[in-house]
This record gives sequence, C-alpha cells and structure tokens, in this order.
Amino acid sequence: MILKRLVGVITVRRGIAVQSFGYRRFLPLGDPAVLARNLDRWGVDEILVQAIDRGLAGPDLALLDRLAAAGLSTPLIFGGGIRSAGEAIAVVNRGADRVTVDQLLHDAPAEVEAIAAALGAQAVIAALPLAVQPAGLQWRDYRTGREGTLAPEVRDLFAAGHVSEALLVDWRNEGTPGTFDEALVAAFPLPHAPLILFGGLGAPEQTARLFAEPRVAAIAVGNMFTWREHAVQALKTALPGARLRPAHHAGTGA
Repeated sequence: MILKRLVGVITVRRGIAVQSFGYRRFLPLGDPAVLARNLDRWGVDEILVQAIDRGLAGPDLALLDRLAAAGLSTPLIFGGGIRSAGEAIAVVNRGADRVTVDQLLHDAPAEVEAIAAALGAQAVIAALPLAVQPAGLQWRDYRTGREGTLAPEVRDLFAAGHVSEALLVDWRNEGTPGTFDEALVAAFPLPHAPLILFGGLGAPEQTARLFAEPRVAAIAVGNMFTWREHAVQALKTALPGARLRPAHHAGTGA
C-alpha cells in the first residue's frame, strides 16, 4: 500500500528561516537547521527547504552543510537557485535526497532533463506556482511577476518521465491554513503526474479531502508546522483514514 506523505516546509530568506505570508511578508523564525531537527523528531515524512532568494546566487551550499550537520533521518528536498545539472549534483552531494526546480523550467528545460539523467527522475520535482484566473490556470514567474499558461516544454518533461512529481504552489494563499484553492488540482492539465500540494494547507478537513484525491501524493505545510509545537502529530492524529505513517511524539529541541 502506497502511503500518503506530510511534508514539512522551511522557507529560507537571507539564510534565516522565515514565516511567509504569500511570499510578500516575512517574519523571522531562526536557524533553519534547528527547525529541520524539530520536524525530523516530530515525524514529517519529508522536509522541503526552499531558499526563495537564491535565483542569481545559486544554491546555498553552506546552508546545506548546516543541514547535513544536523543529522537528519528524514528525507530532505532542497530548492532554490539551482541553475544547472552540476549545481543539482552539488546539492545532492551535500545531503539532499531530491531537488525542486523552478526557474530552470522557464529558462532551460533541457537542463532539467540533464538533472534527471544524472540523478534519476525520482530526484527531480517541478515547483509550479499556480493560480486559477479568469483566463484559466496561470503559471507565475516569481522573478517578473508575469503569468502565463504552462509551457509545452514543461509538459514534455513530465511526458518523457524526467520529473517525478509536481509541486503545485498556491502562491496567493500561502501562509493562511485552510485557504488552498482546490480548483488548482482539477485544472492541472497533466492527469498522470503525482502531486505535492502547498500553500494555505494544514486545516484537517481540507487536508483529508485533498488526500482523498488519487493524484495527490503529499501535502506540504509550512508555517503551522514550524512554529506550532506538536502540529505534525495533531494533524496526523486528525487524519486517521489518510494512510499516513504514524506520528512521532519525541520532545522538542532547540
């Protein structure tokens, strides 16, 4: 039986973990490695660290070294600033199990294919900030703020098996639990792509409803998991029929 997953998300800006509200307003939380250790103890199924300000600087390898030193046993996904297959390999060599790509999907889709060839498609996740607008499903470029339809090259990456999962990011509702736009799932045009959903999630009723969707492989939660003690255990306990791994109840750390 394939289990659904709960992913704990740590948003990093200027090297500091932050509480994010729609990627427009930020409150500092502290050391990302401390938050990662807490999520590791509390029983999330994966940890996603997204460094949201690394587009020009490349991936934050020093941050990855700090995360590696934390001794995490939970699989680590890392995204932020990956511009080439070489940088993706460097991220994995620093301890990440998988990578997310965003800007490469806009700039150089062929480089995503090269990452899959080097690391295996199971290590590649396409991060897609999306919104359902009057014009239909719109894909946002964070750097310019422009929106448009999902590029054919991105669809081709999924069709050719170079990407394992799609991370659908409801960027408009990110930071407010219970507000994820469920129309994103219905509007996503690739029916066979496993989905990780992120942005405005964490409320038990909505999480359970989305887990019932066959395409939804994982729900990702950020703010609520990182600043509310025992939130992981509480959510897993509130989802008894969701085919989740058992919650952990280890103590907190600093």
